[in-house]
Amino acid sequence: MSAASPFAPALRPPGAVRERDFAVRCIRCGRCVEVCPHDTLFFRGGFGRDRHTPMFDPKKKPCLLCMKCPPVCPSGALDATLTDMRRAHMGRAYILRNACHNYTSATMCMTCYDRCPLRASAVVLVDGLTPAITSACVGCGVCAHVCPVGAVVVLPREARWIPGDAVPTRPAEGESMPPYHGGEKE
Repeated sequence: MSAASPFAPALRPPGAVRERDFAVRCIRCGRCVEVCPHDTLFFRGGFGRDRHTPMFDPKKKPCLLCMKCPPVCPSGALDATLTDMRRAHMGRAYILRNACHNYTSATMCMTCYDRCPLRASAVVLVDGLTPAITSACVGCGVCAHVCPVGAVVVLPREARWIPGDAVPTRPAEGESMPPYHGGEKE
């Protein structure tokens, strides 16, 4: 199921409040969509309480972390004080072991590492060769967008599952364990 499906959890703009509060706080003004210089954000379709709220689909266009959308939000659905792309916390990427060239063939690919805006922090090279996602990943989706074989998925921060064939998330530098992901404990 793609992130743009009306039934899948949505990937929200940087600084979004928890999903259960987002549809209540978002007044659907469209300022975040209008200010996005990369045309990444669009309005969610379908029916339900989160209809016409901003989201993005990294397979189509990733968030390039310009951080222009949080300050224009008048309702508090996005944290207007957020300026640091390392704190965007939209979700997390997962490399799929059964699809990634590094695990399925003798091809060495580092496209996700090379293109990550938080390279060497959110995506690292294990033993200098194999890309791995760390807990510093903010879920921008650049890696999923550029992966030549579609071996990266990005899930919203409140997703309740991770793919069974996902390469385990590594702790970011200075952390002993990755922060909890899968429903965001309070």
